[in-house]
Amino acid sequence: MTEKENIELIMLGTGNAMAVKCYNTCFAVRKGKEYFLVDAGGGNGIFRQLKEARIPVEAIHEMFITHAHTDHILGMVWMVRKIAALIISGKYQGSCTIYCHKEAGEALVSICRLTLAEKFLKWIGERILIQEVEDGDKAEVLSMPVCFFDIGSTKMKQFGFQMEIEGKKLTCLGDEPFHGKTEAYVKGSDYLLCEAFCLDADKEIFKPYEKHHSTALDAGRLAQELSVKTLLLYHTEDSDLAERKAAYSREAKQNFEGKVYVPDDLEVIEIA
Repeated sequence: MTEKENIELIMLGTGNAMAVKCYNTCFAVRKGKEYFLVDAGGGNGIFRQLKEARIPVEAIHEMFITHAHTDHILGMVWMVRKIAALIISGKYQGSCTIYCHKEAGEALVSICRLTLAEKFLKWIGERILIQEVEDGDKAEVLSMPVCFFDIGSTKMKQFGFQMEIEGKKLTCLGDEPFHGKTEAYVKGSDYLLCEAFCLDADKEIFKPYEKHHSTALDAGRLAQELSVKTLLLYHTEDSDLAERKAAYSREAKQNFEGKVYVPDDLEVIEIA
């Protein structure tokens, strides 16, 4: 009998674009000894987060970019550089596939061409593969079914995804509020990864709606209306990290009867 591989969600960063007390929102799904990296934050701080989480870059062969905002894509430039360097040194086996929509892929390649040496660039298209996806496209990631979808962003084209994990559905909504076109993916999710820019109680301070974001109260209401089982909140402001977990959970639970996670950076959540 084959031993079951534990599947974990590792939150590498949980902050919004301007956070300085925690890293920008990005995470990895671990299955056995392999990892699926989703976004990479805004710089080479991704290396520190991976080191702290004990995730070797050599074990990352599949990645996904939700969109081309700086706090999501710039860390991917560093990942491309690192993986290329490992390939050159003979320390990286096989290829790395980066899933993303067309515009995000073009942005990544453009930034890489402007900032990386030719010895790193030469591996893009050979062993570092940009796999463009369209709304509704499906793939196998970590040998699990994944469906990528357009979240209906009003700012910049952005995709989320749904992953089927041992009969459970994990849905990533990116970092913008729910759009009705994604209801089929969100409804009934076992795990919903959802942005919560700030507390509703602090909306006059942080102005989430002006930035096309939502509050913990909004996220809880959405999860309840769409029969989500477990809600995970991220992409927050970082004014009071010591109280964030309790405060955001409490507010989301005003509307939501399920389980709420408000993870800290590097927190690990077992999925299956």
